[in-house]
Amino acid sequence: MENTSLFLAKFWGWFLIVIFLILSFNPKRISQIMNDLNDQKFVILISLNTIVIGILNILFHNVWENDFRIIITLIGWATFFLGLALFILPKYMVIWLGYINIKFVQIIYIFLFLIGMFLLNRGYGFFIFN
Repeated sequence: MENTSLFLAKFWGWFLIVIFLILSFNPKRISQIMNDLNDQKFVILISLNTIVIGILNILFHNVWENDFRIIITLIGWATFFLGLALFILPKYMVIWLGYINIKFVQIIYIFLFLIGMFLLNRGYGFFIFN
């Protein structure tokens, strides 16, 4: 399980850092994504992909320990439930995501960066944040 935890810490860490960089250097991507959420085909594809990624994360890593591994588990469950909600209630989720985007976008950026750095730190064993 430790190898899986380290792999997923690196995967999610790099993913979050890359998303942070994309959204920071090209903020128009957010409005493009929000506009694309009005297309039902896009929503179906995104929600199914999100559900699959969440389920895979849960199947490979459902560790409820009081250390960095719980973050990976929570990301997996959050991904699964976000995809499920987007698939079942797409109109409500689009409204909710639009509200979150407007009110908390800068906080979300910083949060993505910090969680990504923390997971990369744990994945590569630097242990800067203890």
